[in-house]
Amino acid sequence: MILVDSSVWIAYFNGAATPGTERLDALLGQEPVGLGDLILTEVLQGFRLDNDYETAKKLLTSLTVYDLLGENMAIKSADNFRILRRKGVTIRKTIDVIIATFCIKNNFPLLHSDKDFEPFCTHLDLRSAL
Repeated sequence: MILVDSSVWIAYFNGAATPGTERLDALLGQEPVGLGDLILTEVLQGFRLDNDYETAKKLLTSLTVYDLLGENMAIKSADNFRILRRKGVTIRKTIDVIIATFCIKNNFPLLHSDKDFEPFCTHLDLRSAL
């Protein structure tokens, strides 16, 4: 399973040609691709037109959607944030800490185009799918 972050989905739905969107395009229908519930929220809330929203919702919910948090993951996410902070790295968005921690815990590569995930790759063994 490869988890795809909102940074890639948003670029994908906007028609942007990036390394992340090209990789996603190659993965769809070939490899198991999923996303988290928080990622689903981030992506869907950005649509202005109802038709676009409905099309995206249909596509995204046809994939595996994981519940990302819960008590144990909340604590592990806080632990990972603190580990990185002790190394001099402060992650700007809590949601990125949750996504990265979920992927590390489940050994899922993460397809992303967000530099905030790089410290997780460097220091906490997050695997990039790019």
